[in-house]
Amino acid sequence: MKVSSSVFIKGVRGTDPIVTSVEAQYAFVGRSNVGKSSLINALCNKNDLVKVSNKPGKTLEINYFLINNSFYFVDLPGYGYARVDPVEKEKLQKLIVWYLTASGAKPKMVVLVLDSKVGVTDFDRQMIEILNAGGHPFVLAANKIDKLGQKEAAQQLHAIAKDAGGAEVIPTSTQSHGGVKLLLQKL
Repeated sequence: MKVSSSVFIKGVRGTDPIVTSVEAQYAFVGRSNVGKSSLINALCNKNDLVKVSNKPGKTLEINYFLINNSFYFVDLPGYGYARVDPVEKEKLQKLIVWYLTASGAKPKMVVLVLDSKVGVTDFDRQMIEILNAGGHPFVLAANKIDKLGQKEAAQQLHAIAKDAGGAEVIPTSTQSHGGVKLLLQKL
């Protein structure tokens, strides 16, 4: 896949016709602060398509980006480490689960973005269970791989794959764009 055009369409916090649109959807989900927004920007070869912040938890809705005028990248809110009050954090987690289980959305692929240094967290394990239960095809993007040395990266990637039940893991870096082409090919 090659991204030739990308544009923000809308953000939603519940039922909306775009959620069940016929265009293919590629959903991106992950813990807050793993570089989900930066990864989408890297895939689209843009620096400013998705707003990026140093403050975790800035994505507060399901954001739709039209890619190549034919399908959507869907940026789901981060889970876990969002700097929002507990009530808002629970709403965000329910919004993610709703999209994946009850909204009627049928993502063609879900990209579960992880921090390669941190590995698979309890929240990530719960997400993997939700994805498996919903029959959603998914791939893990072990982001920030450039922060690790070669030996540590190999060990972490092996541990992530094992922790994720053998799911496919693609090492990525939004700084060096490592793994970006491979991830695009997978989509």
